[in-house]
Amino acid sequence: MPLKYALVHEWLTPKATGGSELVVREILNHIDADLYALIDFESSNPESYLYKRQIGKTFLQDFPYARNGVQKYLPLLPLAIEQLDLRQYDVILSSSHAVAKGVLTTPEQLHICYCHSPMRYAWDLTFDYLHYSKLGSGLAGWATRYLLHRLRQWDVLSANRVDYFIANSQHTARRIWRCYRREATVIYPPVNIEEFPFFLQKEDFYLTVSRLVSYKQISLIVKAFNQLKRPLVVIGTGTEMNKIREIANPNIQILGWQPDDVVKKYMARAKAFVYAACEDFGIALVEAQACGTPVIAYGAGGALETVRDIRSDVGTGTGVFFKTQTEAALVEAVEKFEMYQNSFSAEFIRSHVAQFSPQIFADRYLNFLDKCHGKRPSWE
Repeated sequence: MPLKYALVHEWLTPKATGGSELVVREILNHIDADLYALIDFESSNPESYLYKRQIGKTFLQDFPYARNGVQKYLPLLPLAIEQLDLRQYDVILSSSHAVAKGVLTTPEQLHICYCHSPMRYAWDLTFDYLHYSKLGSGLAGWATRYLLHRLRQWDVLSANRVDYFIANSQHTARRIWRCYRREATVIYPPVNIEEFPFFLQKEDFYLTVSRLVSYKQISLIVKAFNQLKRPLVVIGTGTEMNKIREIANPNIQILGWQPDDVVKKYMARAKAFVYAACEDFGIALVEAQACGTPVIAYGAGGALETVRDIRSDVGTGTGVFFKTQTEAALVEAVEKFEMYQNSFSAEFIRSHVAQFSPQIFADRYLNFLDKCHGKRPSWE
């Protein structure tokens, strides 16, 4: 009898279109699985590939304003994910950056988690969350700290419900070990390289594309370019939009949210793509390189696995790193980039990211699933 698969993701909304959603889409291209999530607003979206698909969801679906960010119900996320009844399935596949891995399973089921990141609210971003949240100080602050403490406990406990972990980068694999003391196999997420336009001739502007939230460090980029007086285009929206508009000088264009085709055109035409966050993988860095556009990036996290610094890889470099998240370091990196600008090969930059193609992801993911099946004595 063919095995029955369930695929669990955190949330499915028109605004959730990042690397984790690309992983979900690619898995569904190759595995006939029933899909579950905390909330679903994609099956009713005519522009989504999930339009009219039957998707299992939780009680959070009907909560006020859940569509615009179910994270506001953070204390309820573990409870909600545990309400999904998946007993009818042989294999549970989770795509997790928060709570998806915490679904309840039976001893007879196989649970394989593709982990994009251990829950950032509870681990790496705890102090950012407290600093920028209205609930970060006073009596409410102590309650929030206790909530995050309990979330960490639940997060570690729920990791024991996973049979095998996949990480989206070596950086994430190290974080999984640090948080859960579990080993993870690295399979890089898919990037549809061929969908990105390739322009050999670049124009005289720099670009960053990101959610405008604190840990993405967009204000740092804007302040650095205020000093440099170089043209910068910022695409994205988020809670820091007003702050960034206030500090930006006339050499900086803030375009807000833009559709995918517009983003891709800017990526292909930019002199360089600038990124200052520490990402677990950093799919935007790969997308920019798919356009043949070099990258100026903070040299930490997943960027170290997707970008080659031209100063150490002369002839095969795809960007320039800066070592600290400071304006001075970024200013210096931009100036270094301009010294090496004529040494970059747009053709090589594009070919470099072919290793992240959907076909390579699918081959590695499906092979890993086969190996996991083979380790289950009850299925022999």
